[in-house]
Amino acid sequence: MSERGGQQRIPRPPNATAGGPSPWAHLPAEARRLTLAQVRARLADLPSPKEVPIVVPGARPAAVLVAIFEEDGEARVILTKRPDTMPSHQGEIAFPGGKVDELDESHVAAALREAEEEVGLDPSEVEIIGQLDTMATIASRFTIAPYVGLLRGRPDLTAHPIEVVDVFDVALSELLADGVFREERWDFTPINAAPGWEDRSIFFYELTGETVWGATARILTGLLTHLTGTG
Repeated sequence: MSERGGQQRIPRPPNATAGGPSPWAHLPAEARRLTLAQVRARLADLPSPKEVPIVVPGARPAAVLVAIFEEDGEARVILTKRPDTMPSHQGEIAFPGGKVDELDESHVAAALREAEEEVGLDPSEVEIIGQLDTMATIASRFTIAPYVGLLRGRPDLTAHPIEVVDVFDVALSELLADGVFREERWDFTPINAAPGWEDRSIFFYELTGETVWGATARILTGLLTHLTGTG
């Protein structure tokens, strides 16, 4: 069996410390198995998305699609892996998405367009049911709006030959399983980050052969804490 965790480039500061357990650590295994109907029902009361509390100077707007479908009675989420040749977030696991262009009618339109370009997901097959809290990135200077979209079944996806090296999906129950989630505390003060970035929680999901971290892991954590009622 393959080991958990990947070879992603993680710029961990020397002062990083271990964080706490997952918010859902106390839940029994059966409470971590979610159907698509449960996802829909629990996101029906999703609060209005919070704007990013810390503005990164020069940040550009971006949008991503958290696409979820059901298979064998379990909700699964689609993820991509970025190539090492990209100008930012090289080799990272990400949601389909990208920067908002001037021709995009809205942020959600940008998320759907990018998902179609990156993995061939037909926008007409996506039912947008909510928007999660906006996220900010320091190094790439993006302000990311995440949208949750439900699919009727497993989509037929094709990775863009330049922008995506792999497209895969993972059950929400695996993300919620013991030993997958990990938190670290990072202090960005030494790299002259904007005020408010001191002692930040950085989340990780150690999947088989890959590590999800950064903005993607933060978006996942916000989604999963809401779905499990542990936020």
